[in-house]
Amino acid sequence: MKITDITLTVVGIPRHTGFVNKHIIVKIFSDEGIVGIGEMSDFSHLPRYAPDVEDLTNVLRSILVGENPFDIMKLNLELSGNFPEAMYYYEKGNFIRNGVDVALYDLCAKYLGISVADMLGGRIREKIKVCYPIFRMRFMEEVEENVEVVRQRLHQGFDTFRLYVGKNIDADEAFLAAVKSEFGNEVKIKSLDFSHLLDWKATLQAVKRLTKYDLGLEMIESPAFANDYEGLNHIRMRTDYPISEHVWSTKHQYEMIKHDSVDIFNISPIFIGGLTAAKRAAAVAEVARKSVILGTTQELSIGTASMAHLGANLVNLNYTSDPTGPELYIGDVVKDRIQYQDGYLHVPDRNVPGLGIELDENLIETYRVKDLSWGEVSVHQLQDRTAQTK
Repeated sequence: MKITDITLTVVGIPRHTGFVNKHIIVKIFSDEGIVGIGEMSDFSHLPRYAPDVEDLTNVLRSILVGENPFDIMKLNLELSGNFPEAMYYYEKGNFIRNGVDVALYDLCAKYLGISVADMLGGRIREKIKVCYPIFRMRFMEEVEENVEVVRQRLHQGFDTFRLYVGKNIDADEAFLAAVKSEFGNEVKIKSLDFSHLLDWKATLQAVKRLTKYDLGLEMIESPAFANDYEGLNHIRMRTDYPISEHVWSTKHQYEMIKHDSVDIFNISPIFIGGLTAAKRAAAVAEVARKSVILGTTQELSIGTASMAHLGANLVNLNYTSDPTGPELYIGDVVKDRIQYQDGYLHVPDRNVPGLGIELDENLIETYRVKDLSWGEVSVHQLQDRTAQTK
């Protein structure tokens, strides 16, 4: 089997908040008539730059066309040479490598007549516990809005939430107090996500305030400035809660192990450059006797399905994971969205080859946009994933 072409289609999907996220849908074509699909998820992040899609398509064609899609390691090395790791959370090169890598797995698994999970090592679970995100509050009036999100999502079966914190600690505390008062033990806040906004000392003071509410907290996430490995170690030694941090490069993970910075590696294919890199990072974590969770940038169903297949076989997936992206959007580009039930992400049917997800060309046309530009979106909107400023 040989690769004959690759196409990239940009779509803009609105969230329920009104914020429009832009993604690239990847198709890799083969001489067997089989098409692999992937997703370069959520380019709508700081820093505010993005590739020219036509130029990117031509570059990827020069790398992939004529190659055997089963040479996944070889092609990943080639992709890494053209889009290298940059030691940054939202490095766009990682997004690009992920979309291609996922499409290669989908293509090869379809050819073999097996699921992507089987290509990655089989299954030890058919569903993955996940949480719904509560986005960062800058103003006290946003507290009640987010409590209402909890009410609505609890009714839909999500009983576990991840809270972005750090911009307004008073609002963060007011939200936790309101949740505890109204829901008691019915609702769990699995993590406080500081997203590198504060240094570790400021985070430690905030943690002391925010952890007095007994809401089943599992971990503290990103509680120091980005790439501050010593800071992560300092706060880890000073709190009883496990510390979690994202992995966005091999070097980054090495430094966190070297400095004993974390208890849990937050691994997402989008941030580390694909299923191949994510599987390797999970294996490294296992050797280092660290747990992992599946992270997210709030993918559509294609990207979320790839994470479900990955999570199906991770032996050290010991905590609640994050991928609930499809639930945040008013639409998608597939015929049947990835499935959630009672707060669990369900791995696609093993009997459906590949990712188990089928594109809907009509929906792609509905959401198709010209490019990855941002227009008048502000820095706060990019950071806090909202359509309005106050």
